[in-house]
Amino acid sequence: MLESQIDAFLQAQTALKGASPHTVKAYAEDLRQFAGFAEARGVTEAAAVDTPLLRAYLQHMQQADLARASRARKMASLRSFFSFLAHQSVIPRSPAIGLRSVKQDKRLPKFLRADEVEALMAAPDQKPLGLRDRALLETLYASGMRAGELVSLTMADVDFEAGVIRVVGKRNKERVTLLGRQAVTALQTYLREGRPTLVAAQGEDGGALFVNRYGGHLSDRGVRKLFTRYCAQVATRLKITPHVLRHTFATHLLAGGADLRVVQELLGHASIGTTQIYTHVTTERLQEVHRKAHPRAKAEVPPTPVPPPTPPELGAGGRD
Repeated sequence: MLESQIDAFLQAQTALKGASPHTVKAYAEDLRQFAGFAEARGVTEAAAVDTPLLRAYLQHMQQADLARASRARKMASLRSFFSFLAHQSVIPRSPAIGLRSVKQDKRLPKFLRADEVEALMAAPDQKPLGLRDRALLETLYASGMRAGELVSLTMADVDFEAGVIRVVGKRNKERVTLLGRQAVTALQTYLREGRPTLVAAQGEDGGALFVNRYGGHLSDRGVRKLFTRYCAQVATRLKITPHVLRHTFATHLLAGGADLRVVQELLGHASIGTTQIYTHVTTERLQEVHRKAHPRAKAEVPPTPVPPPTPPELGAGGRD
């Protein structure tokens, strides 16, 4: 049955590839939606799925007015699923081979301006949870790590002397990312004055770097709720999420002259093509460069007066 084959695929993503719970959840949602579509047409086994059925599913999603990005993600999930089954010899060949990918709209990542970052960092108070939140926000902005990577950090992952932090990313790939002075200061304050109070409520220390109000392990959901609260307080022009801070980290580094390969390494991207989306330049930066470099943008230049048109002379055949 398709359901059991989907379950096997999901288990493999967790056990063999180290996929995050968020990724596995997205796979499960995408594949079970397709399974419902296929079963409604009498197809209950992966071996019975063919390319025309996948094309029909694509058309079905388009008619349902699903966004291009959602359609592309769902088709990517199906490609991975059938590729896995073909590799496991459950099916002879993936029916998704040769199927055109959904062309996605090119969207630039949303990011915060420097003044918005400052406002966000200043939002937490000086209570234990506020000290945790300030340290968490500073760490995300300084390192560019994902929310899932942040909540898995332990006390042993931080090297304050070197100013670095060990991160376990997608597919259990380890990398070292950097902490700036502000993040180090905020973390040390939290560990000295905030975390001990929070852990005391639990009665035992599990070793997690960031803990919840009860001293237990902070979850992805807890981080997102935290961002929702501060977004309402700061009231910026866009909704702030953990990933917006990741986008902001990369954008600000590149705007400051950082090498693209360095940013790729810090973000943990497998392909530099993924990092290249951040090579856009902000409108403010363009205006600043234009204002400083262009001769006619450095100062107000009065417009050259245009003389009024000369009235035509009256000649032969003219009217008086």
